[in-house]
Parts: sequence; structure tokens; C-alpha cells
Amino acid sequence: MLFELDEQPGVPMEDAREVSRYVAALEHGLERVRGGFPLSLRLIREVLQVLMGSEGRGAKLTPGEFRSSQVWIGGTRPGNAVFVPPPVNELDECLKLFERFLHDVPEPTSPLVKAALAHVQFETIHPFLDGNGRVGRLLIALQLAVDGLMREPMLYLSLHFKERRPHPGAIEPAAHQHPRRSSRTPAASGLSTPTPATASFARR
Repeated sequence: MLFELDEQPGVPMEDAREVSRYVAALEHGLERVRGGFPLSLRLIREVLQVLMGSEGRGAKLTPGEFRSSQVWIGGTRPGNAVFVPPPVNELDECLKLFERFLHDVPEPTSPLVKAALAHVQFETIHPFLDGNGRVGRLLIALQLAVDGLMREPMLYLSLHFKERRPHPGAIEPAAHQHPRRSSRTPAASGLSTPTPATASFARR
């Protein structure tokens, strides 16, 4: 790990610990699925708990529990936010449909397509108060492992997303071109359509 390498000058200690927690969370998830445990909401909560630990970023925001309050991306309130995930009263239904999709219900999906859509769907639902972006990226590796496309976690997606994240000024106008017509988001009725705002989740 970075904090064990003296030849890595200038690396903040907390950043190194964050990397360590990320690796531990991924290893926990892979060990569970290799042991036959299904990729499920329960496992996703476990992964988040390992990721947060007792001192990780967001550790004070009920890690391992689905949110019980409204969240939003950008802005100061839902009314002027760039993106508003599903309200709490729709969260259970959204997550139920999400988990069914992970298990190829109602129909099988190509593994690569499933990994991509599951990531977008998870970020759109935004089920936790914090850590959604980090868990969403881990979910891609876990999904590919479950479907047999990747035996080892060789993909480092955080840098890829960071380099391609649109400038916030470019996200907001695009989001306003597709205003929400009701309090019900696309995620509440199954798989959502990717939006430019989804990319802004990359470091959350």
C-alpha cells in the first residue's frame, strides 16, 4: 500500500488509507461472491461498511444503511439541484428492481452491458447518504467477476471516470434540457436512461 512505501513522497496519509479501505472492500466482495454468496443488496451494504470503516470518508453517515432522507446532486436544495435521486418512499421499489436486474430478472442481459447499466442504475438510485460513487465503481468489478468475465480486479475505473468527468458548467444546462415531469425518477420504473448528470457521481 502507498502508506507503506517510503519512495512515495507527497502522498497524503489519509489518501493512502482511503486506497487501503477501497482495496479491502473489493477483496471482501470478491471473497464473498467466490464463496457463492449472491451479488445482492446485502452484499452491497457489507462492501460499503468495509469501505467506510470507522474513520473513512462518510463513516458518520450511517454506512451500510440505505438512506432515510432525500439527497440531491448540486445546488442547495432539490428545487435547484442538477439531479434529484428517487425520494425515500420509492427507494425500496427501485432497489428491488435493481437487485432483480443483477440476477437477470426478468431476462438475461449480456454481462458487459449488465455491468454498465447496473452501475448507471445504482448511481441514479443513490441509495446511500455517502459512498455511492465508490461502491458503484466496485459494483462493476464484482458484477464482472460474478459473470465470469474477470477473475482478478484488473480494472481501475476511478481514474477513467475522473478524466472524463464533464465540467459542472456543462452538466447543468444538459440536465435542464430534460426536466423531471414528476417526483418519480426513471429509476423507479426499472432501468434508467443514462444522463449527463450521472457522470458527476464519480467521486461521491
